[in-house]
Amino acid sequence: MEKRRVTSRRTAESKHRLGRREMLAYLAGVPLLGLAGCDGGRAFSFSGDLLNPNYSVAHRLRDGWRPPPPEGDPGGRRVVIVGGGIAGLAAAWQLSRRGVEDFVVLELEDRPGGTAISGQDGEFRFPWGAHYIPAPMKENRDLVALLEEMDVIVGRTTDGEPVVGEAFLCRDPSERLCVDGRWHYGLYPDQDATESDLRQLERFQQKMIELAHGRDDRGRRLFAIPMATGSDSAKVRALDRQSMAQWMTDNGFDSPRLRWLADYACRDDYGLTLEQTSAWAGLFYFTSRIPAEGTESQPVITWPEGNGRVVRHLAEHCGDRLIGGQTVVKVQNQGEGVRVEAVDNAMLASVAYVADRVIFAAPQFVAPHVVADWNASGRSINSFHYGGWVVANLRLSQRPSERLTEMCWDNVFFDSRSLGYVTSTHQVGLDHGPTVITWYQPLLDDDPRVSRAELMRLDWSDWARVIVSDLRKGHPDIESLIERLEVMRWGHAMIQPRVGFVFGAEREQAAKPIGRVHFAGTDLSGIALLEEAFSRGVSAANAVVQADPKSRA
Repeated sequence: MEKRRVTSRRTAESKHRLGRREMLAYLAGVPLLGLAGCDGGRAFSFSGDLLNPNYSVAHRLRDGWRPPPPEGDPGGRRVVIVGGGIAGLAAAWQLSRRGVEDFVVLELEDRPGGTAISGQDGEFRFPWGAHYIPAPMKENRDLVALLEEMDVIVGRTTDGEPVVGEAFLCRDPSERLCVDGRWHYGLYPDQDATESDLRQLERFQQKMIELAHGRDDRGRRLFAIPMATGSDSAKVRALDRQSMAQWMTDNGFDSPRLRWLADYACRDDYGLTLEQTSAWAGLFYFTSRIPAEGTESQPVITWPEGNGRVVRHLAEHCGDRLIGGQTVVKVQNQGEGVRVEAVDNAMLASVAYVADRVIFAAPQFVAPHVVADWNASGRSINSFHYGGWVVANLRLSQRPSERLTEMCWDNVFFDSRSLGYVTSTHQVGLDHGPTVITWYQPLLDDDPRVSRAELMRLDWSDWARVIVSDLRKGHPDIESLIERLEVMRWGHAMIQPRVGFVFGAEREQAAKPIGRVHFAGTDLSGIALLEEAFSRGVSAANAVVQADPKSRA
């Protein structure tokens, strides 16, 4: 079995020369004749919607519309948090822990969560993005405290390591891989693997353990979660200046199966190929979750709705201090405070706040358009690249017919541009009957702008063809089982740790405040993980309390 490793290396010019059907077949990774829904123009029997984040007001502003000025005196707040994703919600949670209750969270969408939002269809809950957390180690104290508060961590071992409740650990069987239409458990494609392939896999695993246990001259782990607690030594920085593909080549890892596995890991966590990913980020994926004295990665915590469960807990904590449907249009330092102006998306009316401090927890690509002092700060975000993703939720009337294996939590296709799907009912033990599966596909163009153009070019029926065509590789009967298919287009889903970015000057500068405006967000870490967003939010809240005596408990 010497199948090609799937990457997306076409240029923008060559892709735009493709016709619509050719483009869909390319995205689905199937021959043109194998594209679903193309036989005589027959429409699908199921329905669905095409969903997007709400940028309506932002686009109106881009096109020249200006909101009316705020009326009346601005509301006074100790802290205004811009953005209700994990970072912003974590900042609010930490402010409360530090005794600061006078805050407000302004969120663009009608509901909080960012790419960790979830959905519900009758009795089924499901993710629209991030869907798991590796169990944290004891050193990640703040995340451990949150999960204890959520009753997810139910105790400690004798050496202080957190104990996760069984109900929240991913059930077995957790993952499987489909190769040539046949499923087998695990994600390594071992069918017909040679002795050389298996020796390389073993050597690679041992190398990851060695790196996981490695320390710099200050005693810091080479790779740690959150990444700010790990090493930034010259040795580690050097890894960021080469690709994961080059690192594997330099270290003699040329087995096609092993390189597929590493490529899948990069696509899964970063939305990048092996060639596009910083070697530091590629190694971080495999090493940062291995305990100091262990050999296996930490187990996975998950819920039917994915990380939407964390969002719900943090949002409930905010109560009415979380205000949705607010497009922040201006953040400006003014003397001993900060003025924040926002537009209510429904009323198109403006509102203003004057705060002692602001925590800007929106993505960095928004900051130049909103933070008034941005240009004077001399900053740049030219190296910040955000990947486009497509996520679909499919309600099935029954499970597909299976041979040899059963549906797992994570189900991956070997010869595919997608990441496969997760099963929302797996964690609650519903192994038969109706379910909802969540399908993921990153768009892997070298220029992310091409990916975003693809997202806007294709409609619901186009994506339905791509998704069904991909799923038929492992489930020939899938189309007859679909009752509803909804598609979410994420144009700027996640920061990408491309070569040279993680330890680049622009990312490191982005974490520093501008006057009384403090920054939070997973893009400040260069890797889009809940642990990183949470840590950045907590750190920003701590910085606010430390910097402003009035904010101290």
